Amino acid sequence: MTAPLDVLVVGAGPTGLALAAQLRAYGVRFRVVDRSLDRVRESRALGIQPRTLEALAGFGVTDRLVARGNPAMRLRLHLARRTVSVPLFDIGLPDTPYPFLLFLSQAETESVLGEHLARRGVAIERGTELVRLERQGPQVVGRLRGRDGAEEVVVARYVVGCDGAHSTVRAQAGIGFEGYAYPQTYLLADLEVAGLEPGAVHSYMTGDGMLIFFPLGSPAPWRMLAMRPSDAPDGEVTLPLLRQIAERYGADASALRDPVWMTAFRLHNRGAARYRSGPFFLAGDAAHIHSPAGAQGMNTGIQDALNLGWKLALVCRGAAPEELLETYGIERVPVGRHVRRFTDRAFVVGTSSSPLLRFARAQLVPRLAPLAVRATALRGWAFRTVSELGIHYRRSPASATGTRPPRRGPRAGDRLPDLPQGLQARTAAPGWHLLLTGPPHLWPDHRLAPLLAGRDDLITVHRLDDRGPWPDVAQALVRPDGHIGYLARGAALEGLRAYAARWLPTGTR
Repeated sequence: MTAPLDVLVVGAGPTGLALAAQLRAYGVRFRVVDRSLDRVRESRALGIQPRTLEALAGFGVTDRLVARGNPAMRLRLHLARRTVSVPLFDIGLPDTPYPFLLFLSQAETESVLGEHLARRGVAIERGTELVRLERQGPQVVGRLRGRDGAEEVVVARYVVGCDGAHSTVRAQAGIGFEGYAYPQTYLLADLEVAGLEPGAVHSYMTGDGMLIFFPLGSPAPWRMLAMRPSDAPDGEVTLPLLRQIAERYGADASALRDPVWMTAFRLHNRGAARYRSGPFFLAGDAAHIHSPAGAQGMNTGIQDALNLGWKLALVCRGAAPEELLETYGIERVPVGRHVRRFTDRAFVVGTSSSPLLRFARAQLVPRLAPLAVRATALRGWAFRTVSELGIHYRRSPASATGTRPPRRGPRAGDRLPDLPQGLQARTAAPGWHLLLTGPPHLWPDHRLAPLLAGRDDLITVHRLDDRGPWPDVAQALVRPDGHIGYLARGAALEGLRAYAARWLPTGTR
């Protein structure tokens, strides 16, 4: 038996790798195991949202992701009699340094995160399967089976299931996974599409459904996603079948060539009854699965991990109370439910065989699409929705406002916007960040000393030269995941000290 761990991470997809990166940043004892012998090579998820790029920037990986990806800037709607070009990111998003949806295959995303961990001495234990978990007092005893068949006993304080829709951790923890399967079958392929305009998403819509080509780059220039028509042949996915379906949707069938990966699959919409059971936690597909509409799945999983990771780390280090772990489910379960509802509605609109929706796709969309080009406010709202920039935890116990909240600007529980530009970069290092705005004489060191005593290694102080995101003299304690934990107007520190005493009590270490 090896020495006890703080955290055992089961699953080394994007969610597990992001969790490992955060645990490594805080120096806790952990292992990452995955029963697969290698990371994925095909492109499953392929879109990284602005909020995920922001959240990963603190690890220094976002620039590498952007360099490998394709920030597509427009949507080309191929309708029956015309093609409409809809600009996606001309609406202006001054509060984020990443105002675009980055198209990058899951294989490349995992590669970048894996390289980051390898440079920091973290080994991903592939070919290692979790066989059994058993709670024994304050610890969990697990049994792992290596690729050679040998079994090992491991002891951990907490176990996080990042092991996908068929999660062993979820099953061992006795957490239900309720939902339903969609009736349609869908086809995916990574391939070459000759003559297709690069740097854009291409969508073909008919009464039968939709065919979409996403700019990918690697392992092939394009990702094809299509619903298999009910009268199309079942069986193996082949290039002739893809061409037949593409022609049915109005695309140039002869342009499809050189597929590197093809598959057929069914989609589900399911969610875990809860994200925690004692020492067991769920994140990513182990907690929620849904349609790929809006490119939400991988992003939601990574943000699950980054919400949970710092909380586990601080509790394991004795820098935060066990109560902090309860906020993980309080904050992330509503997000998972919203994503499942949103993706379900979008998916049904695009694929349902009901006569009304078939008519809407075939007749109304061609008439309304040109209006969408001019509706910048509508497009701006839609992009902020899918970008996940609007996710907040205002109702969380870990979000608190002083007796005098600022008159305008972000609220407690909101993500910290990048205003002024570069603010997110200044607060990207691990730990909490205290933002103080207003004249410097309001914030002398001796006034802050009682607050920082015993916490100086956890809180970094920033005296902003301007008023930052607020029009008032303000104080904001930003959590390690970039969300505002405490916010108040004015220079009185009593509320801030009370917040710190609850969530960062100095006597716990």
